[in-house]
Amino acid sequence: MNLKQLEAFLWVAELQSFTRAARQLYMSQPAVSFQIKSLEESLGAPLFYRGDKKVELTEAGRLLYPEARQILRHYQKIKAGLDELKGLKRGHLYLGASTIPGEYLLPLLIGRFHRHYPGVEVTLRIAGSGEVIRWVREREIDLGVTGAPVKEEGLECLPWHQDRLVLIVGPEHPWVGRKAVSPDELLAQPLILREPGSGTRRSLEVKLAQAGYSLEGARVVMELGSTRAVITAVQAGLGVSLVSALAAAEPLALGRVHQVSLQDVDLTRDLYLIHSSEWPGSFAAGAFWDFMRQEQNGTGIENESNKKAPPTERPVP
Repeated sequence: MNLKQLEAFLWVAELQSFTRAARQLYMSQPAVSFQIKSLEESLGAPLFYRGDKKVELTEAGRLLYPEARQILRHYQKIKAGLDELKGLKRGHLYLGASTIPGEYLLPLLIGRFHRHYPGVEVTLRIAGSGEVIRWVREREIDLGVTGAPVKEEGLECLPWHQDRLVLIVGPEHPWVGRKAVSPDELLAQPLILREPGSGTRRSLEVKLAQAGYSLEGARVVMELGSTRAVITAVQAGLGVSLVSALAAAEPLALGRVHQVSLQDVDLTRDLYLIHSSEWPGSFAAGAFWDFMRQEQNGTGIENESNKKAPPTERPVP
């Protein structure tokens, strides 16, 4: 028994004619007869009395009729719901991000995405890169954005947005006014850093290593769980730090901290999009990924008026 057989059965029962049912279904009369015969064989009972002018339901047919209508209505309800999900008229998107992308980039993107797809609910969770990777691995979120790459079986990691680290000092620090300092000078200073495992900390370690330096033996006086806390500690004169340019932009503009160049170290870094190898898990996740790539490439988002409406289902008779 299949849905096509049930649909043919309902139209024949409603119209009491194989010929008229065939017209409604855009099928030939023999094709409709074949569907009914196959259904009767699968159920092991005749469903119609076939007369010269009309057909009538048998006792088995009368039993099947209300159940078949209910099955077809449930199917059309499911199909309509899936069409809404595919058309992004509803759905839920679960995102996770480390501090920098989560606080400075994704809220703006989510806002623009929501204007195009107001029916999609978005949940954003913010934590360290390690925690975001765990969320992706355990399928707690659809997509994750981190400040450091990940190489792990079952996960895919793609560069998404370029950021850079900047060296900041407090307003009364002796380096205020200096154009640049050397890595040796930096490592001799009291350092305020993000916690080990954070994307910013891992990026800094990689960049120093590429230039032949290491944090091992450096004067790390404080490790903090957020970039805002790091900047506040630097502003208070407790040490110096390297943080994302995105996070430092406002404090620098307000004169709360000052930027100093670091010689011989490339401080550019990528932010990464992480997802399961079996991704996307939802239509909303796939749409948001496309949206992120379009925003990155400066192409904007597809005009909704250019999308074709999904085909409508024939009503249950």
